[in-house]
This record gives sequence, C-alpha cells and structure tokens, in this order.
Amino acid sequence: MTFVPSRILLTLLLVAASACSVSEAACGKAPGEASVLPTAITGESAQPQAPTGFTIAFLGDSLTAGLGLLTNQNFPRLIGEKFVAEGFADIDVMNAGLSGDTTASGLRRAGQVLTDPSIRIMVVALGGNDALRGLSVAESKENLRQIIELGLSRDVYVMLCGMQAPTNLGEDYQTSFKQMYFDLLRDYQRRIVYVPFLLEGVAGRPEMNQPDGIHPNEAGAKVIADLLFPQLRSMVDQVGGG
Repeated sequence: MTFVPSRILLTLLLVAASACSVSEAACGKAPGEASVLPTAITGESAQPQAPTGFTIAFLGDSLTAGLGLLTNQNFPRLIGEKFVAEGFADIDVMNAGLSGDTTASGLRRAGQVLTDPSIRIMVVALGGNDALRGLSVAESKENLRQIIELGLSRDVYVMLCGMQAPTNLGEDYQTSFKQMYFDLLRDYQRRIVYVPFLLEGVAGRPEMNQPDGIHPNEAGAKVIADLLFPQLRSMVDQVGGG
C-alpha cells in the first residue's frame, strides 16, 4: 500500500469538493441544493394561475356616473363597499356610467364594456335621457333589448333598472315608457333581474337630490345602493362569485 502524505490528501479532497461545486453552479443551482426535475415546455406557467376576477359592470348615464358627487359617493362604489363589508374581497365594481348617455349610446358602448372577461353581472340603468329628450319608446325598447341580448350572449347575468318619464311629456308617453320595461321583463322572464324604478325613494325628494332636482346627492346614492344590493347579492350567489 502506498502512503499518501496528509498534505497531499487534503489537497485532493479540496479539488474534488471544488469540482462538485463548479458542476452544481453550471447546472444553475446553488451548491448543496437538491436536484429538481426540469419543467416540461408546454406553453403553460409552472405556477398555478390566479382565479379569474369577478366584476359587476354598471352601464348607465349620469345617475350611475355620479355627476356632482365625489368618486367614493356614487352608488356603484357604495355597492362595492357593501360587498367588501360582507367579506366578498374578490368582487370588483366597474362604473361604466357616462353623463348624457341614452339607450342608443349605451348600446354602442356595451360591446366595449363587455370585452372584459371578468364581468359576470351587468346592471343596465339607461332610459332617463331618452325620456327627457322625448325619444321614441319603440327605439328605446329595441336598444335595451339589444343590450340585454349582448349580455346574455356572453353568459353575463343582467339586471335591468327601470326609469320613469317626466310628466311634461304627457300621460300617454309616461304610460308607454313605463310599460317598455315591463315588456322587456316579460320577454326575458326568468332570464334577467328587474328593478322597477332606479330612483325609488329618491325621486321627488329634495333632501335626496342635488339642487338640480335630478341627480341624487350622497344620501340619495346611499338609498339607491341599498335598493340594488340585496338583489345583486343574490345574483352573486347564483353565479358563484366572490
């Protein structure tokens, strides 16, 4: 047996250890790290994807946009806060209200709004400006029908909020305008959720409106949020969101 001096033996051991470390570094892992099988190239992330978001979109006019209110005072925002308070941390609210919108301009925007794949519920609150301008009830009804169809075609649950026409347009127009929403409810029975009057408890009450007598103030926005939230809460349960 050949005797190897201790100094030479120590040198050989250090060289072997260095070679092992260099090999590990070349493989892209720190020395001492356990070997890991490479991930197959499949075009998919190795990490689990976060669940798709859940969004409620509010398609409306200045009443929805919150004209004259702070950003945190409009009723869609207040509804979002109600969901958070009940523990629905994953529900987002999209305020797609635009001042001056009629059912026609709302229809033109609806397709763009619904390009967001996270939208599972759409609240349609349009018609007020149609009535103020005395637009054809038949045209308004057709525009709303197409908005509803667009939502349903994309597997979006739809809530339709009714409005009322001003008295200065005559009783016949008022009656026809109100009937328009009931007709849509009948046509889409069991397929949409219906709220007869968006401004229930707000319209005609000075303490709930801004000086123009048309747009809700902060107190009025809270009343609208309280009106819509229970049904939206039920819709979220049905869709399985949050």
